[in-house]
Amino acid sequence: MTAEELSARDRAVLDLAACAFTGPGPRERAVRERLGLSPTAYFQLLNALLDDPRALRYDPVTVARLRRERDRGRAERD
Repeated sequence: MTAEELSARDRAVLDLAACAFTGPGPRERAVRERLGLSPTAYFQLLNALLDDPRALRYDPVTVARLRRERDRGRAERD
């Protein structure tokens, strides 16, 4: 792996974020089973990845969608 590549875990986090789930329960279960992470750790890692240009290169559609959702949530709180 070069410095410009995402780790396997980072790619797995983005791949899971791209999946559609019917609610929080199935997503949380998938996070624990597939990644071995708590949901809190998953969302912290995912949020950090949204600012990583390597993540944008890996999955531009998912990263752009999640950035929009994050920005919309921030705007609603302000």
